[in-house]
Amino acid sequence: MTFTTLSLTLIFVFIPLLLSKTLNLGLEKDTIIATIRSIIQLLAVGYILKFVFDAQSFLYIFLMVALMIVVATLNARKKGEGIQGITWKIALTLVVIEAVTQGVLLGFHIVPATAQYIIPISGMLIGNSMVLSILFLNRFTAEITNRHDEIELILSLGGTPKQAIHRQLINAVKASMIPTIESQKTIGLVQLPGMMSGQIIGGADPIQAVQFQLLIIFALLTTATLSSIMIGFLSYPALFNKRMQILEMK
Repeated sequence: MTFTTLSLTLIFVFIPLLLSKTLNLGLEKDTIIATIRSIIQLLAVGYILKFVFDAQSFLYIFLMVALMIVVATLNARKKGEGIQGITWKIALTLVVIEAVTQGVLLGFHIVPATAQYIIPISGMLIGNSMVLSILFLNRFTAEITNRHDEIELILSLGGTPKQAIHRQLINAVKASMIPTIESQKTIGLVQLPGMMSGQIIGGADPIQAVQFQLLIIFALLTTATLSSIMIGFLSYPALFNKRMQILEMK
């Protein structure tokens, strides 16, 4: 694909702009900003990745993965601003997920230890973990706010913070994991995943593309579980003071 043919795909941007203007949705500015940012960011990342792939240096691979984790952490923490220390808790979760998944993939020689494999796979897993963290924190904070009186009642009856928050914690974990589980039930029937489709378009054997996609699917199940559970169990103690009283969410 050339830049000329790529420019023709801007038709897909003009359509929502036209509909937004016609229906007075007020989304024109956000659509334009999102389009410009995506173009700049992806082109910049493309040139950076080309440099990293050519260099094949583990230092550059480490820096790229570290950058992904930092950006994902800063984005996800917005949904948990009322939880003390949420930034390092999200960062720790992402680091553990990266260590576990890459440890399995590289330790068992499932994929080669090269930038072409480590960086794209890390990007998919960290990005998915970021989304799941946001879903979890959004649901968790809502559960706490809506059931604040119930939590206080359990505490007043002698319950521990863990007992008081258990139902809200489990509900938030389940709610954040459901999208991943449900999407995987229909994968291949309703949708062809991006990685698989990209490989097929690039000329790869469909069976080989399916194998790599299954690799990602199985890894995503781990990221879904670890993301929600780790952030949940790291976060809930910060919601209580030393007297085991629940704090008001900011």
